[in-house]
Amino acid sequence: MLDRLRPYLSTAFLALLIAYFAYHAFTGEGGLLQSDSRDAALAAKRAELADLTERRHDLEVRARLLRDESLSADLLEERARSLLGFADPRDYVIRMQP
Repeated sequence: MLDRLRPYLSTAFLALLIAYFAYHAFTGEGGLLQSDSRDAALAAKRAELADLTERRHDLEVRARLLRDESLSADLLEERARSLLGFADPRDYVIRMQP
């Protein structure tokens, strides 16, 4: 009986190998059926990128205002008061836990 099936063993093995790879092509981590989760992750990463880009732009503007060429007196006073812990008597100070 084994002699009759021997020519088909390699074909059966290749068919099982193709079925295995086809199954994982559809259901694996990067498979075709996982596109919804990839799209959701991509949207979340794009939103995070937009937030980080906005924060970076804000920090670049603040850093530009602290340079010698374009020193902003208001920003310098704000940073000095923040770092030294001083406040004008007319200021309202709200202390928060870090």
